[in-house]
This record gives sequence, structure tokens and C-alpha cells, in this order.
Amino acid sequence: MNRKYDVVVVGAGPTGSTAARICAKSGLKTLLLEEQAHIGYPVQCAGLLSNHAFNECEVSDSSVFNTVSGAVIKAGEAQCSFDAGKTMAYVVDRGALDREMAIHCADTGAEIQLKTIARELSRTERIVRVKGLYGTEEIKYSMLIAADGPRSIISRALGIPNAPVYLSGLQCDVKIHGDTDHVHIFPNASPDFFAWKIPLDSEHARVGLCGLVNVRERFLSFIHPYRNHCIHFVSGTIPLGTKTRTYDDRILICGDAAAMAKPTSGGGVYTGIRAARHAAATAISAIENDDYSRSMMAGYEKAWKKDFGHEIRKGFSFFRIRGQISPPEMEKMVQTLSDHHIREIIVSKGDMDRPSRLITSLLANPRMIPAYAVLMKAWFSSMKNG
Repeated sequence: MNRKYDVVVVGAGPTGSTAARICAKSGLKTLLLEEQAHIGYPVQCAGLLSNHAFNECEVSDSSVFNTVSGAVIKAGEAQCSFDAGKTMAYVVDRGALDREMAIHCADTGAEIQLKTIARELSRTERIVRVKGLYGTEEIKYSMLIAADGPRSIISRALGIPNAPVYLSGLQCDVKIHGDTDHVHIFPNASPDFFAWKIPLDSEHARVGLCGLVNVRERFLSFIHPYRNHCIHFVSGTIPLGTKTRTYDDRILICGDAAAMAKPTSGGGVYTGIRAARHAAATAISAIENDDYSRSMMAGYEKAWKKDFGHEIRKGFSFFRIRGQISPPEMEKMVQTLSDHHIREIIVSKGDMDRPSRLITSLLANPRMIPAYAVLMKAWFSSMKNG
């Protein structure tokens, strides 16, 4: 006999665990499926979470390696640094954080099934076919929430086109002495995105890079000074631009499965969890009211777009513009940002999760005039190239 659940959630990252926890807490019979044998692994994240993102996770500080209060941006000979004088982001062990979120999920009554892959979907029968420790099964659902990552099987089964852009990322932990209070950003190390150095403690840092092309070559060049000190290596994919549709008949798609990562930073925890909350609310309402109409499902998409959709749209436009800025032009941009008054604006209005207000304020400031020519040229190029 097929098992039946009110809600089946596919993917036990922060997005999936949040959705499953909220649904189970409301009294719904909930199943959380995870394809890996261990929640949180393999790690495919830089592990830098803004204050808002960390708070959304609703976890203890047991997964926190370090906190940072500012950043240093380096491009050629130019450098810009700023410090808020308080914690602005957390550097976390994503494996430990994901496991704690899954434990909270189980504590609310959700069932968790590891080493189980969702392979096929029958919308007419409302069945997800899975293969795992218990062999092949058909699991019935009233609502299904897809949080199964950048290469979402559920999205593909629904015929939803891929995200507009997929970034590739490489990262390693290295033994290195250095600054523990600031994240270091290197935009010219990957001219279509950026590279980073994130301090774990006084003796270790995460060094990584994302981009569209030549990622391996860029990464090897970037980590060359640390090549004999690497102690952990990971790779990952970041989808940008959001999917054309994030819902179907009794199905809601969120997080990386819906390409909700922030185009300005590549981070997806905050937007994924925000989307998970909207997905859970929609699933609960649909089941409680026995309303699985298209308008009910579409309400989920309207909710997340009202919440943070404009930030993704604006961020994706900025991502396109950034890709048209050459290394010499980026050096000029960073030099402009090093102005004392500009740095004050960055500190007072900077928000990793909702950066559009900061960008608007910077562009309106006369001290940014030296960068206008670069930005206008890049904007025209981005429009021309699509």
C-alpha cells in the first residue's frame, strides 16, 4: 500500500527543512526526503550568512565559526574597506547548521527519509516515485514542495525551463593567518562575478571563486599562494534569474530549485527560507480549506515576489551590468568607492539580502560621478547583449 502524506517536501537543506517544520508544526502529516545519506553534505556553500539569514534559520550559535563586521574589496591597486563596528554576518559550518535545522524539523513531528531520490512525478495521481533505502516506492501527497536544489528533478518533471544563468563555484579551506573581522572580495579574479576570502578563525579561511567561464583556471590562479595549504575542497552550482514559474497543480517550488539565489552575492539561504515560509503557508491553507485551485497555488508565487522578487529582478540587472565591467574599469569603480563619504553610505545602508536601497543611494550620490561613465557603458552593453 502506498504511503500518503499531507505534505511531501523534497530536499532537506535549510529551505526544505523550514517548509517541512512549519507544515508539521501546524499538524499536517509531513515527509521530508533527502537524497544524501547525511544531511548537510556535501557542503556546497561559502557559509557566509547575513544577520537576517542566520536569524531566519532559527538555530543556536553552535554552527558558528566566526562573525565579521565588514569587508575589504580589492581590484588591481585599488582597495576599499568598511567596517560597521558590529556583527554584520556569520561564518558557519553549513553541515552542522543544516543538521540542526533538520533536527528541529523532526522534533515538530515531520518524518525524514534519507538516501532517497525523487525520480518521477505523476500529477494526475499525485504520486512521487522515489528510490532509496527501502527500494522503489510510490508516495502519495496532497501538496508537494520542491526544494531539491539547482538541478531540481521536480522542476524538470514539470517541464519548467532552466534558470537563465548557472554559475560554477570552487572553494577550499586553507591554513592561513590573517584578518578575522573582514571578508575580502576580489572582483577581478573572476570578471563576471568575484572571488572571496572568508575568515574562519585566526589561522584558517575559506577561499573561493564563482564565474561563468574558465572557472577552474581562474580558481587555480587565485589560490596559487595557498596551494600547499588546502585542507578541504568543494564545488557547487548557483542558478540565477528565477524560473519562469514556481508552482503547478499542488506543487510549489522554492530555493535553488526555483533559482532564487541573490544575483549580487550568490547566496540563497535567506531567499530560500523566505520562500519556504510562503510555500508552507500556502500548503497549510490549501489543505485546511480543501482548495487546490490554480489561484491558490499562484498565491504562493505572488507572495514571494512581493516579499523579495524585486530584489532578485534588480540584482539580476546589476549582475548583467557587472559582467560588462572590465578589470581596469572595476579598479576605477573600487577607487571611487574608497571615498570616505561613500564608505559611510555603505555602512549605514548596506544590506546583503536587500541591496537595492544601497545601490540606489550610491548612484544618487554626486561622489559617484567618476564611475558613471563606466556604469553607463556597462549598462548599454548589457542591454545589447541581452
